[in-house]
Amino acid sequence: MTIQIKPSQSFSLYSPEFINNPYPFYDQLRSVDPICWIHSLKYPGWYITGYEEAVAALKDTRLFNRIPLPETTKKYDHLKNIQNDMMLFKNKEDHKRLRLLVSEAFTQKAIEYYRPYIEETVHHLLDEVSGRKTMDVVLDFAFPLASSVIAKILGIPEKDRQRFREWAVDLIQAIDFTRSRRELLNGNETVMKLMIFFKELIHKRRQAPHDDVISYLIKEEEQGDKLTNNEIVSTCILLVIAGHETTVNLISNSILSLLNHQEQLSILKENPFLIEKAVEEFLRYESPTQMVARTASETLNLNGKTIKKGEQVYILLGAANRDPKKFEKANELEINRDPNPHLAFGYGSHFCIGSQLARFEAQVSIQTFVQKMNRLQLVHPSPQWRSLIGFRSLEELLITFDLD
Repeated sequence: MTIQIKPSQSFSLYSPEFINNPYPFYDQLRSVDPICWIHSLKYPGWYITGYEEAVAALKDTRLFNRIPLPETTKKYDHLKNIQNDMMLFKNKEDHKRLRLLVSEAFTQKAIEYYRPYIEETVHHLLDEVSGRKTMDVVLDFAFPLASSVIAKILGIPEKDRQRFREWAVDLIQAIDFTRSRRELLNGNETVMKLMIFFKELIHKRRQAPHDDVISYLIKEEEQGDKLTNNEIVSTCILLVIAGHETTVNLISNSILSLLNHQEQLSILKENPFLIEKAVEEFLRYESPTQMVARTASETLNLNGKTIKKGEQVYILLGAANRDPKKFEKANELEINRDPNPHLAFGYGSHFCIGSQLARFEAQVSIQTFVQKMNRLQLVHPSPQWRSLIGFRSLEELLITFDLD
């Protein structure tokens, strides 16, 4: 599927060129119109690439979150039903109720409780590769860190944690625009496995509560806060996906950005106090989530465009975060950028509930990584990106290094 941007230029959302570098496409589309109706794609709808337009769409409560599967589907029932109960795809009162319950597990106080565990895990992972002089940042560092932290928070036994990367990858692929029927079937089977796993774990926590999110959610359910058992299962599955995907992508994309901008790497190494600003810039520059989708619940006007009831709206966060009308030198990495009101975690009522945890994991891991590692170099000048449109995710990130 191609989009004609100018008479002499066309783009395919599924081409290697787009997957490896979507930003020239975003710039071209924004130059035509920051809110553009495209009917020639597999998923026709309104594509938003402008920053102000994206903010307007994200805060408009008439644009509903919706599951990425048809309501009538039978073949992928498990996947559809679990998504129906997820906070991510709820709207208005149902979303507000679930968000209030789950948000208690991701307060600043709760995150501080896990600080020692996160710091210890980061140092342990770097110590494990210290004798190699080479590593895969995704497989050896970003994934095991994110996996260990979200598993710790949920209360998943250590022996079961390795399976979650495969499950998370299957589910992400099943909700991305690039999904195939095989990937939908894999996602459906994966959901079945996760449902069985979490139902068993929830049963155990009912008998013997622990200091974890599952036990907390069970307690809320028992106190009559209208949290169903299916919603607990769906919330756990959502946290597995989000806890892996966003954080793994943020850490690995950030390190790649630094390796491609050695002067910025040097600045951060010499000025570790810049880490908070740096992480915000990494979020803007290579946003882990590139796109979110909405459906118009009624006919509405959005920045001069009439969006009819039932039409799809695709908000390209990765494009909005490089809108030159909002960000000076938008296509350049500047770790000292301030202010930096990026939309990497969304905006409005659906702002990412785990954003503070992801930020903290990234700050600790990247700062420690930069301070401990010397002479960092990419093994391959152009690492391979996963074939995803909604997410910016590396297949692997092979590097060489020396330790202090």
